[in-house]
Amino acid sequence: MTHRIELKGMTWSDPRGYDPVVAAAKEFASRHPGISISWDKRSLQGFETTPVDELAASYDLMVIDHPHVGAVADQGCLLPFETHASEDALAALANQSVGRSFQSYFLHGRQWALPIDAATQVQAHRADLSPRVEGWSDVIRKARDGHVIWALRPPHVLMNFYTLAANLGRPCATSYGDLIDIPTGLHVFEQLRAVSQHMDDAFYTMDPIAVLDELSGTDRYHLSPLVYLYKGYADEGYRANRISFTDMPVLGCNGPLGSALGGTGIAISSKTAHPDLCTEFALWLAGAECQSGLYARSNGQPGNALAWSDPCVNTPVGNAYYNTRLTHETAWLRPRHDGYMQFQEEGSVIVTDALRGRLEPGKAVACLNERFRASFLKRASA
Repeated sequence: MTHRIELKGMTWSDPRGYDPVVAAAKEFASRHPGISISWDKRSLQGFETTPVDELAASYDLMVIDHPHVGAVADQGCLLPFETHASEDALAALANQSVGRSFQSYFLHGRQWALPIDAATQVQAHRADLSPRVEGWSDVIRKARDGHVIWALRPPHVLMNFYTLAANLGRPCATSYGDLIDIPTGLHVFEQLRAVSQHMDDAFYTMDPIAVLDELSGTDRYHLSPLVYLYKGYADEGYRANRISFTDMPVLGCNGPLGSALGGTGIAISSKTAHPDLCTEFALWLAGAECQSGLYARSNGQPGNALAWSDPCVNTPVGNAYYNTRLTHETAWLRPRHDGYMQFQEEGSVIVTDALRGRLEPGKAVACLNERFRASFLKRASA
């Protein structure tokens, strides 16, 4: 009788996060008789906030967000891939990374996850209602006309701040010190408020999924200027109306660079009883064969550059990967130190208060800088 091995995985609940790993688990099991991988799922908000060490106590495999890496790198709850994957296999995936996706999971000399999904803030618009915009001044104009919808729920409100700062050529800091210089911070708030002052209060409760549901479901809104790529909305028949994704609108003079990188990676719990098997699955899941084929066909948004360059992957989504490639390749990698996640929560509140008129912009910049410095010091003194 064949000895059965049952692995457990945790991912997030959107079809983009759940469907491809379930399909991959089924295919992997067919190639490995006696092996099964079952997947649980959590909400997008839970995905963005749940500590990874909690997941690692119960699951063999986890789909994670790269800002969590700093908090887990020294905790011993994840298995670094160097312990069971060959140097050549990791080098191949690094070479096939979309932008800094592979690098985003590398910290303290170890690779803590492999990118399986690439995403950053791009432009989403209804091509049947109006053309894409080129510059931030166009976004302001469309906001005045009532045609802009925007995800302002934490942490996305902070991601908007990050993106515009980096697009100006003055990216926020990723090491100890001030997060941003005062003149740049004030300019970013000025540009954000020029749009947000025309926004409905409901937008402060909306994440990208809620925004894209609204954008695709009615004709009221034409544009979301900065929203994480969700390829499903570019699929024919996914929603009532199809969304086009293109490079982000620019504020500076450097083109569509500096968008705050998102995406997901596959990680392995250090507590798993089957590290070699988990590593084999993760390497295959992140590899070009799976990503260009089964993963993309199963509602997945690949993280592998070979998939992004494949016409067969692009055609069903209106060339969303081709049309946002430059923004992804030049995306900005946010801080990942131990203590950053607490700052991300605090920083989101500060930016929200500034946009809603509860906090003067100069004070908001000072608060962001103070809380960012404190996010390093708290951990250093712990």
